[in-house]
Amino acid sequence: MPQIQLTPAERREQRANAHHLAPVVMVGGDGLTPAVQKEIDAALNAHGLIKVRVFNDDRAARELMYQQLTAELGAAPIQHIGKLLVLWRPQPTKERAVDEDRMPGPRDVKVLKYSKRGGQRPEIKQLRVLGNQRLTSGGQIKRAKPKQKSIKKRQAD
Repeated sequence: MPQIQLTPAERREQRANAHHLAPVVMVGGDGLTPAVQKEIDAALNAHGLIKVRVFNDDRAARELMYQQLTAELGAAPIQHIGKLLVLWRPQPTKERAVDEDRMPGPRDVKVLKYSKRGGQRPEIKQLRVLGNQRLTSGGQIKRAKPKQKSIKKRQAD
């Protein structure tokens, strides 16, 4: 994978976004093993922008690791400061599967309650109605009852 090239302004913005992040992957004494690379790749797919902490005192080795990671994983080098490496790669788009059997989820509803005196403003309440609930004409939430069969249909079954 080719390394992503960013403009200085884009790199500055990514550095600002990475400031509050904690390191997601730690590279230990064994160095950059295939398992560590796989973990960094998974973190880039999940988060896009990550910090990697390298527990190695040799700056040249850390710089080599940094270049190797950006080249092999197709990531953009954002920052190498001390033992921290900051990498960025755009996240892949997630495809959502459409589930035909899915029931309706919660919905937010505004309820207006008018005053008995005409000159006052109506009271506005924001309510969350869940899938198994219904809203009454009085503005209250009731649990939906299962549809009941008539007595004649129950006797026929």
